Amino acid sequence: MTYTDTPWPAGTPCWVDLTVPDLQAAREFYGPVVGWDFADTGEEFGHYTLCQVEGRAAAGLGPVPQEGTPSAWTLYFATPDLDATAKQVGEHGGTLVAGPMDIPRNGRMAVAADPTGAAFGLWQADGRIGTEIVNEPGSLVWEDGRVADVARAREFYTALFGYYAPVPGVPWEVYGTADLAGRPVGGLGGMFDAPAGTPSHWLVYFGVVSTDAAVAAATAGGGRVVSPAADSPFGRMATVADPFGAVFALHQPPGTG
Repeated sequence: MTYTDTPWPAGTPCWVDLTVPDLQAAREFYGPVVGWDFADTGEEFGHYTLCQVEGRAAAGLGPVPQEGTPSAWTLYFATPDLDATAKQVGEHGGTLVAGPMDIPRNGRMAVAADPTGAAFGLWQADGRIGTEIVNEPGSLVWEDGRVADVARAREFYTALFGYYAPVPGVPWEVYGTADLAGRPVGGLGGMFDAPAGTPSHWLVYFGVVSTDAAVAAATAGGGRVVSPAADSPFGRMATVADPFGAVFALHQPPGTG
């Protein structure tokens, strides 16, 4: 397993969580699909639930702030100075949605939207670094910004984190990667084959041992297939929606299974 206990470098996708109207139903769905165990952090934190692999935090589940709030996965980027980064969000055309706010004994967070409308989070670690396992089954393995205006989004995230790089042979307006110290940690591109009217968003990918088995578990658990499982040079992938409508992707590395 790939574990870490040290704070993530600025700009690294470092956490992902989901708000749902029924935490128990979410646990019953995601356990078989992604392979998580769960740990309730208690009443003080609204029963925010850690999704774990081998006892390591991989993601989070929380209750919706108010009835009727849509469920969607939120991707968080690491920052050593959340207040400064939050200020930059507004300076470069984004919008703060919530925070900054302290999470006692854990860190400091905010939720924002980029100029194209894609929501994302910011996390400053103080006791909890975010995800403690990466690039393994059950963990966050990739994330794609799917946006209506790639150039504007790239300009925004580059101003915040300074890391977008072109993919050889692929036009900037189609797709680019987020590179930290020469290592790609995510991508940014257009809406691809999203249905008409889909808003800009971040799509998160969770590693699984078998994409086909995970898709079968998702449909058996009340989810639906958004994009069926398909092979690519980067592995076998599928996109599904959970019973609450939150969309996420599944990834099985090439040459496995």
